[in-house]
Amino acid sequence: MSVSTSTAPRRPVAASRGPISRTLRRLTLPLARVQMRLPRFAGLAACFIFLIGAAAYGAIKGDHIEAIKTALKDAADGAANATGMRIAAVSLSGQRQVSREEIFAAAGVTDHSSLLFLDVTAARARLEAIPWIAEATVRKLYPDRLQITITEREAFALWQRQGKVSVIAADGTVLAAAVEPRLAALPFVVGNGAAGKARGFLAVLDRYPAIRDSVRASILVGERRWNLRLKNGIDVRLPDANIEQALETLARFDREKSLLSRDIVAVDLRLPDRLTVRLSDAAAQAREEAFKKTTKKKGGDA
Repeated sequence: MSVSTSTAPRRPVAASRGPISRTLRRLTLPLARVQMRLPRFAGLAACFIFLIGAAAYGAIKGDHIEAIKTALKDAADGAANATGMRIAAVSLSGQRQVSREEIFAAAGVTDHSSLLFLDVTAARARLEAIPWIAEATVRKLYPDRLQITITEREAFALWQRQGKVSVIAADGTVLAAAVEPRLAALPFVVGNGAAGKARGFLAVLDRYPAIRDSVRASILVGERRWNLRLKNGIDVRLPDANIEQALETLARFDREKSLLSRDIVAVDLRLPDRLTVRLSDAAAQAREEAFKKTTKKKGGDA
């Protein structure tokens, strides 16, 4: 019987490792032993983030942002009011045209408002958005008082455009779409662009009170020059430039010849070297008949 023996193949001896190989081995072996572990509440945090995101998406899609902001503000005001910072008194000055209720609403002052969370910058901006209010100041007087001071615009003239009449300030701001009886005597301007140019023109017209007092309306033509419609129906056509010189000429002719009291329908001052008058139909006919009589008489005498 023969016995055979076998030996397992031997693994080749690894080549001697250099310093770089040994360094890499030391760095990689500890990393292999590391076990990745999640934080204890990672799942709960992920659920919470998901719910917050879903709620925000629903609020945006459902247009509930303003309602949420209002609810948060009410909650903040309630907390501040509980500490004694409720607005207990409001000092208001400078108000004549705008009602207290409109001012409080614009400033955001309600029975539940707190002084702490009132945004004075936003309140001032909303107040100055009211046409009658030119400037507003809002101050907090802790712990529970609010001071509001406003400067109002003055009604300057009535402006007609496209058949509608509005009350305007000197800077052209439209103050009201309806004209109260007490404002009916204000100067009356007509036409596109007349609101912005009225102050400069009326300042010139004020230098000639006799003419100014006889004017029913000042009409801006083509946004470049003015016509005057007088109370007796006469139209006065003014030039583009040198308005003061034209008004001086008109005032002189009226003083010396009672021009504006005659039976005429129009005075044209657009040419700098002359004044042209248009007679009424009756006056023109009477003048023509008088001329014929004069001519006939001269012919008979001949």
